[in-house]
Amino acid sequence: MTDASVRTGSSSGSSKGILWMLLTMLLFVSMDTAAKHLTQSYPVLQVVWARYFFHALLLALYLNRRIPGLMRTKRLGIQLFRSLLLLVTTVLFFTGISLIPLADASAIMFVAPIIVTALSMPLLKEKVGPRRWVSIVVGFIGALIIIRPGGETVQIAALLPFCAACCYALYQIITRSLSHSDQPLTTLAYTALVGAVVMCFVAPFNWQSPDTNGWLLMILIGFLGGISQFTLIKAFQSAPAAAVTPFSYSSLIWATFYGFIVFGDLPDQPTVAGALIIAASGLYIFHRENLKKRSDGT
Repeated sequence: MTDASVRTGSSSGSSKGILWMLLTMLLFVSMDTAAKHLTQSYPVLQVVWARYFFHALLLALYLNRRIPGLMRTKRLGIQLFRSLLLLVTTVLFFTGISLIPLADASAIMFVAPIIVTALSMPLLKEKVGPRRWVSIVVGFIGALIIIRPGGETVQIAALLPFCAACCYALYQIITRSLSHSDQPLTTLAYTALVGAVVMCFVAPFNWQSPDTNGWLLMILIGFLGGISQFTLIKAFQSAPAAAVTPFSYSSLIWATFYGFIVFGDLPDQPTVAGALIIAASGLYIFHRENLKKRSDGT
């Protein structure tokens, strides 16, 4: 195989991976938009139930007889804790988007990769250099610009997606750890099934009978949640993380678009500035981590 053919194959794989990532972000934000619409009429916990129940149903239909085998794990306690972390993340985020614009919540959630970097030193024993520490501080400043603590227009509700980002960061760190012992489908199965089982016990205490449109949207968010997990896997299977991860920030564009078209919301100047700072900080941290991996020969 010639160098030219290798470059062509690599370029083709990267292009496919980027397209899968762009599709994933569109699906994620579409799910969040439908969830925000539902929370205007139904309790948040009921919407969370729908997101996990119909996701689990889709997974059961797809995996069928493979599920019993996939539920075998070497680290059951860690799997359960990770799944509960994502469930808490969803509850916090869905509650947040029921109170503040979608673009604001989406921008704040992007501090999660920055928090992962901050936590990787004490939890994963990874070395974090001074440049990345500066980027971490800058990223948090971007989040503070959006949240605006101490001002007359304090957005207390904006703390909900921030707390969701903290939970999601810990979830990602645990996912890294589990990747060394369990296969991805096992981790995905636990994520959907644990969320569905827990919410089946919780949701009935705060239930409101849905109409036809309500049921359709609830089914939709579950299916979007399930399909987006599949497309995310395809993105990382098709191309290196260095090629596709930066395109996850396209969700900010979709969140702004949906927020304006569906809810008539547009982010104000501080939110735009904070979002740009968070995105720039996150991309720089990812760039530095990629350089470190190259220098380590990994």
